[in-house]
Amino acid sequence: MSHSTAVSSCAFATPSITSPHVLTEIALKECVGKRDLSEVFVVDCLHLCGSEQIVTVEWPQAHDFYTPTPQAHSPLLFTESVRQALAVSCQTAHDIPRDYSLGWERLTLDVVADALRTTGSPTLVQLQVIHSAIKRRRMGSVQLVAHVQGTVNGVYAGSAEVHYSAYPSSIYNRLRGPYADRAVFLRAAPPTPPVAPELVGRTNARDVVLSPTGEAGRWQMRVDTSHTVLYDHPHDHIPGMVLLEAVSQAAQASLDAPATPVAFDTTFDGYVEFDAPCWLNATPLSPDLHGRPRVLIEAHQRERRVFSSTVVLAPQGAR
Repeated sequence: MSHSTAVSSCAFATPSITSPHVLTEIALKECVGKRDLSEVFVVDCLHLCGSEQIVTVEWPQAHDFYTPTPQAHSPLLFTESVRQALAVSCQTAHDIPRDYSLGWERLTLDVVADALRTTGSPTLVQLQVIHSAIKRRRMGSVQLVAHVQGTVNGVYAGSAEVHYSAYPSSIYNRLRGPYADRAVFLRAAPPTPPVAPELVGRTNARDVVLSPTGEAGRWQMRVDTSHTVLYDHPHDHIPGMVLLEAVSQAAQASLDAPATPVAFDTTFDGYVEFDAPCWLNATPLSPDLHGRPRVLIEAHQRERRVFSSTVVLAPQGAR
């Protein structure tokens, strides 16, 4: 997506409004939905107008999961930052209660490979969050479209467009039926064997979310609920960030040479449950306009497609 997408009607407004910083850093962290507050990257939120916020996140010098090599962070660090920024925006600017369940329907995202390179110190990233559509339904659910643009020291770092919904518990529990009980998390099967970490851009087998199937371009999703970054607290379904990590790893495993996923166009068709295997298949596509490889990743559970993503990868060393 173009980095000119996020254009605000108050883009030139000055921040000198009454009490623009509405919450302390600790209160902001509590908006994000993480039990372990050390995993929250949000440090500030500035409200420019009703539809626009500037959310500042701090990327650590290194992270046990999101920095798979000493040289670079994972692109999923940018994605997780977007997720956290939207949670803050929903609660602080759009009056969506903290106990609502947020579900992504479509995510398009690109990130600059240079922005992921480690610097030897923490990095402050400013995320401009603009909601272009907010539709409130009679029973309390909300449909939203958000545009997010990230900069580091004023330099473009990445952008995202997210279509998502927020559900009160009464609607969410009806939507999820028997799966609304988070006891399903405790009944997840033990993790299946991982593929070799080096095939998926990892150095630690514990961080691998794919298992081999014996077929080229096909994997089983590996679910390890003891992984405290991916599963910070009990869930009633496999979280979207785990699905995106599986997409990222499958795209890398499908290539013959190391590469970094830098763009995702993902559609979430349904929830991925803990009680049945989820299978991922990779199909090579024609290169993008810059000659970078593209891969289509499709995931099925119980013979039904549950998500798909077109991924663009940059060869290592390329921007």
